[in-house]
Amino acid sequence: MKLFLTKKILLVTIPIIAIIAFFVLNSHQSAIDFNTQVKPIFNKKCITCHGGVRRKSNFSLLFRTDALAKNKSGKPAIIPGDPDHSEMIRRLTLNDPDERMPYKHDPLSKEEIDILRKWIRQGAKWGDHWAYVSVKPVKVPDVKSDPIAIGWTKNEIDHFIYEKLDQEKLKPSAETDKPTLLRRASLDLIGMQAPDKLANQFLNDHSDKAYETLIDSLLASNHFGEKWAAMWLDLARYADTKGYERDDSRSIWHYRDWLIKAFNRDQPYDQFLTEQIAGDLLPDPTDDQYTATAFHRNTMTNDEGGTDNEEFRTAAVIDRVNTTWQALLGTTFGCVQCHSHPYDPFTHDEYYKFMAFFNDTRDEDSYDDYPLLRHFDDSMHQKLNSLTEWLQENASTERAKEINRLLRTWQPSINSLTADQFVNSELADTKFLVFRNHAVARLKHVDLENKNLLIYRYVCWKKDGAWAIHLDKPDGPVLKTISPDTTSEWKIVETEIPLSSGIHDIYFTYSNPHLKNEMDNGQQMDWFCFTQQFPGKGKAGYEENKKLFWSLLTARVPTTPVMMDNPLSMHRTTNVFERGNWLVKGDVVTAAVPHALNPMPKNAPNNRLGLAMWLTSKENPLTARTMINRVWEQLFGNGLAETLEDLGTQGIPPTHQELLDWLSWKFMNDYKWSVKKLLKEIMMSATYRQDSKLAPEALEKDPSNKLYGRGARVRLSAEQVRDQALCISGLMSDKMFGPSVFPYQPGGIWLSPWNGATWEKSKGDNQYRRALYTYWKRTAPYPSMMTFDGVAREVCTVRRIRTNTPLQALVTLNDDAYLEMSRYFAFRMEDAGKDVKQEISKGYALALYKPISADKLSVLVKLYNESLQKFKKDKDRTCEMIGVDDQYNNPETAALVVVANAILNLDEVITKN
Repeated sequence: MKLFLTKKILLVTIPIIAIIAFFVLNSHQSAIDFNTQVKPIFNKKCITCHGGVRRKSNFSLLFRTDALAKNKSGKPAIIPGDPDHSEMIRRLTLNDPDERMPYKHDPLSKEEIDILRKWIRQGAKWGDHWAYVSVKPVKVPDVKSDPIAIGWTKNEIDHFIYEKLDQEKLKPSAETDKPTLLRRASLDLIGMQAPDKLANQFLNDHSDKAYETLIDSLLASNHFGEKWAAMWLDLARYADTKGYERDDSRSIWHYRDWLIKAFNRDQPYDQFLTEQIAGDLLPDPTDDQYTATAFHRNTMTNDEGGTDNEEFRTAAVIDRVNTTWQALLGTTFGCVQCHSHPYDPFTHDEYYKFMAFFNDTRDEDSYDDYPLLRHFDDSMHQKLNSLTEWLQENASTERAKEINRLLRTWQPSINSLTADQFVNSELADTKFLVFRNHAVARLKHVDLENKNLLIYRYVCWKKDGAWAIHLDKPDGPVLKTISPDTTSEWKIVETEIPLSSGIHDIYFTYSNPHLKNEMDNGQQMDWFCFTQQFPGKGKAGYEENKKLFWSLLTARVPTTPVMMDNPLSMHRTTNVFERGNWLVKGDVVTAAVPHALNPMPKNAPNNRLGLAMWLTSKENPLTARTMINRVWEQLFGNGLAETLEDLGTQGIPPTHQELLDWLSWKFMNDYKWSVKKLLKEIMMSATYRQDSKLAPEALEKDPSNKLYGRGARVRLSAEQVRDQALCISGLMSDKMFGPSVFPYQPGGIWLSPWNGATWEKSKGDNQYRRALYTYWKRTAPYPSMMTFDGVAREVCTVRRIRTNTPLQALVTLNDDAYLEMSRYFAFRMEDAGKDVKQEISKGYALALYKPISADKLSVLVKLYNESLQKFKKDKDRTCEMIGVDDQYNNPETAALVVVANAILNLDEVITKN
């Protein structure tokens, strides 16, 4: 009996155990991954009706809490663990097209429904997108057991690359030849050819250290900063003009020079970002730290008359939000301006909470781009330092800081364009407050607490005018009556006012007996600064230092637009814009970062400096990844994640996510945010040094080189095409920094009806300076660089799209600038002697560092001979090709110019191999 019961128990128990084991094993083997299996279905088939933009039936799939909440029917659409009672599954499987989801679209496939069913059965777990998870250490793949890998890999980067190649049964390419490697590294690190001495040293050095010495030398070159600043200028939407229809000039080149210097000194990337986002909020900011904030003053300003300054101030603030996310965080955030993000975990109100970090800045779409950093020369800086020391000793540290800031920035002042309630006065050209006879105008909410001095900037065309300052109403108590001197130019003066307290509306009245016509202007105001009288009266040195103060305050010096925040009394409230409309204000919000990412660091101030701390926190999942991806794209032509502008769920996933994360971790922790160390690590890898030739097997399996089994082959950037030609021709100027220049440009490109500005070609070697110093007008960018996919920089451009058009060949073959470069290139070729084959061979070597093949030489010699015969028969064409009537004006040189021009246009010359 016992034996029978035991057998019976075993017969029952074994199947149960087997069934349980089967389900446990099956469940483990087929676990559904939300990000790779479920989220793509939602994004493709469901989110347009049930996401951030639209929530039909009050059902949203953007967040788990929304998806599991009760919808319009009063029931949840998803019941974790129970797909059979989940309304979503029922609606997906109905036959009635009026009830089946997706409504009026093709039904989901059986496979897609099975995935969703399994996912709900397994608990309907949400997954965090890889790019929104903080970077963690990554284990380097072990490929030591593979003899090919052992012989090929040079550092850890190669382990990641080799592992992927091996999975696809592909092999990496061998190292390319030295001339190609020299040219590739030079273009990538300094954006142009290496100096002759360095190039010859590398080509003739056959030691194991030769390549590393080359990389170190290029990294140490002053031209390194120029190349990488050129890349950053697209992100910063840098231009020498303000944009919009008038597109007048803007002096902001000091920011471009700051970028070059920052890259050259290898400023740690976290500090590099902090100074650009909030350099003005650092303790005792230097001129460089102020200048860095021009990153966000590259926004456009509308100088046209009749525009609403608040509208375009708001547009600039929105641009700063979008640029911060695009350039620094690799994320499309702009659509959240109008609605919650349909694909990523960012809500509508979070956009405006983030905007609040930037909404309290002093700039107000003013004509002069206030606030400005005033660039003192060395002598003035010495005087400023002396004055500041005297104030610290004879007043207070805080007062010394206030006066120092006022002298360097004219801030905090109230722009006259904020005036309102006009009576026979107006904002001239919508920018400056103008008084006419019997005028009235108001300034709102002026802080008069402990203020007994008014400093203001004005122009007065008519004598004997008088303007009065009233408190609280047009006929209120008179604070001061002023009779200004006439002046046809802007002038800064002071006037004492009675000591007051509190915040008041200030009303100005103005009258002038000489203004007979009610529409005649008598006086124009720029800005007002309500402050305290110069301190230290009665103390030794008072008179001298007050005089010094006024000499610095009124000095005419170069300026750069910078960022500064409003004082507390001028604080600007931030509202949610209903559906993105700045005219329809919703709830008031305060500065905050999106909940889906890392929180603000402890003790971080709730301003742009705190925002910079959040951006550069090692917990931020996007900042390091974005920069790694950008650097990789600069070297290989594509980022590890191709969509540099979008690392979110709609972006193209990384080909090597583990490598991206490994480099990101190293960048923050081991390299201490050093861009130069990062570049060296990548460029020392075997991956970077590979030959770019395409093998048949790679063409079949990896035609776009997404697995990096060969060297990159990428068309040069617009700047590099020009810079390389200048180098090859011998015309390149080594001059660095300073105002932008005007190289050759055809007439008629600029049409500036507002000011009649024209393109005046620079003199001397200024016309042969590097491309990044070229004056950049947003409405008419430099044509030849635009043809090679340069960008207008009206907004942040994260990556340039490369095209291949006949217009590009027409530029390098016909543009007068390239013809001139070809002439000087031909003159260099003639130094090889009188044998044309030697001359052409030298030209090819000057361009590519390597000897020319017999086939290519034969083609170019044929071109030379055909051209020579034509020039021998036509003296005028010969002279035209040479450009001047001098010793070079002969058919032989003219024919060589044609060959030189052809070499500059060769595919292998305008391509990085």
